[in-house]
Amino acid sequence: MAILAAVDDFLFRSKIRATAKHVEADIRFAQTQDEILAQARELRPTLVIIDLNSPKGDPIATIAALKADAATAKVRTIGFASHVHADLIAAARRAGADEVLPRSAFAANLADILRG
Repeated sequence: MAILAAVDDFLFRSKIRATAKHVEADIRFAQTQDEILAQARELRPTLVIIDLNSPKGDPIATIAALKADAATAKVRTIGFASHVHADLIAAARRAGADEVLPRSAFAANLADILRG
């Protein structure tokens, strides 16, 4: 089971990597919209995780691009952001994210999320 994650925060990446190893999930990381789209087309992941607070890409545009591409439209996407960024959470939902969680809920349920 391949999972693609667009997460810049190194501590959070480490947590995701360790949890993925524990649940035996194959995790890959990408940062820019082009990298995310290319890897999503190539890997056909079961899940794409996107940090909505990422400064390196445009997370909302990336979600919209994933959902607009026939090759990746059905890939499950989960976005997460700080709970104080309600506008960002709403924008991710409008862009087509399958699920959007506060960062704390995402972290608390990470193992279950990675298991699918």
